[in-house]
Amino acid sequence: MRRALGYDAHMRFAILTHDHPLLHWDLLLECGGICRTWRLLAPPDTLAALRAETFPDHRVFYLDYEGPVTGGRGRVSRWDGGRLVWTTARHDFIRVLCQGHRWNGVLTLRQIQGHWWATFAPRQSPIR
Repeated sequence: MRRALGYDAHMRFAILTHDHPLLHWDLLLECGGICRTWRLLAPPDTLAALRAETFPDHRVFYLDYEGPVTGGRGRVSRWDGGRLVWTTARHDFIRVLCQGHRWNGVLTLRQIQGHWWATFAPRQSPIR
């Protein structure tokens, strides 16, 4: 399925804690040389659905970056990150497998009535 989606098996994800303009978490999913990005306003360690605001694509550089953000836009620190496998990518529905230190499982992003929602379901076994 990855081949059909046009994504390779070596993609990554990151979740960055960002303190500007208010505390939030940037969710970055690597995709074809860029990172699709959403802002989560609640901590990503919950199993509840989280409101996810779309943001402009980020450079893959940010998958590993920690420190000040240019233009006086605060600081970012890595909350989690790791391997990513795309399983479904539609305009209103995305499902990926994440294997990080904190997140190991299935991330689903759904667009419902114009708003994106993220849910994470942990799994016991690592991604193969």
